[in-house]
Order: sequence, then structure tokens, then C-alpha cells
Amino acid sequence: MTDVNSRIETEIKSEDVVVFMKGTPQFPMCGFSGQVAQILNYLGVPFKGVNVLEDMEIREGIKAFSQWPTIPQVYVKGEFVGGCDITREMFQSGELQQMLSEKGIATNTAAA
Repeated sequence: MTDVNSRIETEIKSEDVVVFMKGTPQFPMCGFSGQVAQILNYLGVPFKGVNVLEDMEIREGIKAFSQWPTIPQVYVKGEFVGGCDITREMFQSGELQQMLSEKGIATNTAAA
């Protein structure tokens, strides 16, 4: 495993929900990262944001790691969920809330 892959693995395993994003959860630097942060915040799900703008090796490495070409990328309990569109579609259908619940991650029940 390359150094960047081991760094990515460490990030993914550090929290239940990890988002590789442009910017931070408090200050997203692109609309797609902002949408994912907004959905997770609405659901009351704590998550770790990894700012790919601060580290070009992580920015390029995460795309190869997941075999997914875009950022943001959402991981739940170490499993790649998808990017902004998939996260939004899962949220709108209730599938995201169900998946989080099945993995033991509490959500804001009023939002669900």
C-alpha cells in the first residue's frame, strides 16, 4: 500500500462518517461539498471533513483509492457511499437515513 493510501485508510477509519471535501464542514469551498455538509448537518450526523485543497496528494489519491473521479466523497464506517449526487438522492429517498441507522449512526429523528 502506498503512503497516500495508508493516510487515506487512517482518515476513513478515524470517524464513523468521513467526507473528503473541498474546504471544511464549517466553510465548504464548493457547492457540492456544501450540499453534502448541509445534508449531514441537517440529519445531525457528526462527521469529519478532510480538506483536499490543503493536500494535493490526498486530493488525487482519494480519486484513485475509491475509483471515483469527483470530490466530495462520503465514507460511512469505512465504506465508500458516493459523491454529492448519490448522497443527495439517498437523502431524498430516505435511503441515507436508513443506511446510517443500520450502521448504528444516530440521526436527528425529526429530520428523518
